[in-house]
Amino acid sequence: MTSLPSSSAAYDSAIHQATPSALLTHKPMLSFWQIFNMCFGFLGIQFGFALQNANVSRIFQTLGASIDDIPILWIAGPLTGLLVQPIVGHLSDNTWNRLGRRRPYFLIGAVLTTLALFVMPNSPYLWVAAGMLWVMDASINIAMEPFRAFVGDKLPAQQRPQGFAMQSFFIGIGAVVASALPYLLSNFAGVANTAPEGEIADTVRYSFYLGGVVLLLAVGWTIVSSREYSPAQMAAFDEGSSTSSLRRHSRSVADYRRGAMLWSLAGIGIVALTAVFALDKQLFILGFGVFAFGPLQFYCASTLQKVAADDDARYRQGMVFSVVDDLFHMPFAMKRLAWVQFFSWFALFAMWIYTTAAVTSFHYGSSDVLSKAYNDGADWVGVLFAAYNGFAALAALVIPLLCMAFGMRVAHMLSLCFGGLSLMSFFIISDPALLWLPMIGVGFAWASILSVPYAMLSTSLPASRMGTYMGIFNFFIVIPQLLAATLLGFILKALFANEPIYALMVGGVSMIIAAFCTLLVPKPNAT
Repeated sequence: MTSLPSSSAAYDSAIHQATPSALLTHKPMLSFWQIFNMCFGFLGIQFGFALQNANVSRIFQTLGASIDDIPILWIAGPLTGLLVQPIVGHLSDNTWNRLGRRRPYFLIGAVLTTLALFVMPNSPYLWVAAGMLWVMDASINIAMEPFRAFVGDKLPAQQRPQGFAMQSFFIGIGAVVASALPYLLSNFAGVANTAPEGEIADTVRYSFYLGGVVLLLAVGWTIVSSREYSPAQMAAFDEGSSTSSLRRHSRSVADYRRGAMLWSLAGIGIVALTAVFALDKQLFILGFGVFAFGPLQFYCASTLQKVAADDDARYRQGMVFSVVDDLFHMPFAMKRLAWVQFFSWFALFAMWIYTTAAVTSFHYGSSDVLSKAYNDGADWVGVLFAAYNGFAALAALVIPLLCMAFGMRVAHMLSLCFGGLSLMSFFIISDPALLWLPMIGVGFAWASILSVPYAMLSTSLPASRMGTYMGIFNFFIVIPQLLAATLLGFILKALFANEPIYALMVGGVSMIIAAFCTLLVPKPNAT
């Protein structure tokens, strides 16, 4: 196939190079091994992501960060995802070269993440490690976002639950192995897990090196073993689907200006209230983020005045306008799925933030970080988290069967209800040895959250903007994370005497709300 420059204009012209009658109008079914190969790279991406999640706080504290500084240092994750994913999605929608459409970004993200994995555990100073976290998060997002769109590109609608479930399977396997890697190196390979003050332990350094190798090899396997449809073929598929209809702009210049004023004032208000009442300093980041959406809309208003408001002009209007305008013109199904994602991820972040504090205080009876009871409880939480990722890998094999039996909406609702009730059962189960049982339900919910919403979403998106909308969909993961990090502490203090076990109850209720929101999503298209 002729190589084309990686530009939206070249991509747009390439769509019309082939004779439509010579092209398929519906995507063919792929074999199990074809789906396996195209999703295998996710194992490497999750390997790097899990190493980061499990060890970065340890690296920060080793290099002198106080416990109060950890949340701010960790804000790199959601912010880079918020910025990078829609940008990469838009760029990959409009790229075509020798590697294809999505695979160039797999390669770029994998190489940059591998380099960051090698550099980070050798950081001499805290600011270097914090900078490497930003680089690593951005690089992981560069590789991860196109993988979601890749499934939508390659698979027909009826196979997408299987494709996204395969990604969930690799996420579970990667998370279990990568999280346990320092422990395995220490206990079975004799690698030292301690180091002089200010230096990173060898178990962590070698784990990051191995993680970099695994990531590069896994993503490389997907790149060499999978192919992509040409722009002309994707256009033919889009024309033959029910998502191919293009809309005209319904948001006017006045709408954009009005929105710009409202968002700017809201952002200023959040920052002012945070400063006056000495609220959680993470609210400053939320306030600046809200404010920033104001100038973006002023820019869109100015752009919309200069260009005729039709879809053919989108490329001339530029990437920023295209992403923001797509946000305001999300398909109806995506708007409904946004609520499902919001409450699902609010519940997940409640669990990730507060499970250690909840289990140690409620089940082990200690909040003293120096006590044996506390550290026994914290160690057990690590085992529980590994368990739910393991159960998620197994659930990923079952979820496609549930989707075939009940449909994607009902299958996701059942999985979320199972997860929500499991989180609330932490309050009922008094014996910590039995807490692995709720992890079965959490694992099912986690596997479903990572797969079914994307399968439902992909059936409502035009192929020409699949990557952009997959990136925008990430907003409804980031926003609940920021809110959970800032509001849950206030809720616990105001309503629950600062008892962290109730954060898991709130998370369970939130997940059940997400389950019933699933029923409001239109049935996915069958084509």
